[in-house]
Amino acid sequence: MDPRLEKVLKLPAYQRGLILLAFMLAIAGLFVYLLYLPLQEEYAGLEKKNNSLQDKLQEDQRIADNLPKFKAEFEKMEVLLGDALKELPNDKEIPNLLTSITSMAKESGLEVIRFKPGGERPKGFYAEVPVELKLVGSYHEVALFSDAVGKLPRIVNLNNLSLGNPKDVGGRTVLSIDCLATTFRFIEGSVAQVDKKPAKGGKK
Repeated sequence: MDPRLEKVLKLPAYQRGLILLAFMLAIAGLFVYLLYLPLQEEYAGLEKKNNSLQDKLQEDQRIADNLPKFKAEFEKMEVLLGDALKELPNDKEIPNLLTSITSMAKESGLEVIRFKPGGERPKGFYAEVPVELKLVGSYHEVALFSDAVGKLPRIVNLNNLSLGNPKDVGGRTVLSIDCLATTFRFIEGSVAQVDKKPAKGGKK
């Protein structure tokens, strides 16, 4: 028998118990260090990945559940975009639209002193088409002109309106009026083609 083992066997029972306990603790420590901890770390990583996948699954499910709603909203936005584009004149309509603005000014009783179209300013799928106007007339005639422009089937904004230099002409007060009339032209090919036919009951 190995003298070292024989020496251990001759030790008192409590000492042999302590040696056995230390041996078992060493084995347990090696097990924890070499097997349990790596497995625990791997498990934590898998659990984290599983939670992430569960969250993604729930989000995908939420999107899938709301897909009909999103589709309906998208179709609604397409209709609204189509209606908006119908109010943007194309290249061929711009000259007639600008001519109609001067005609409305004259029909409202205003005298057109200056009519100066400016350069287009692209803004994505549309371009601004500004026109500088210098008019002479009464405040009431300016109000009539603004109202007529607002009722046009195409979008035309009157900005930078300036009234000044009042004068008495033939018993009525006339003003010098400066303003910027801006319409908007749809740029072909900038967005998906939209049905240009006027919607029933819409503007023509």
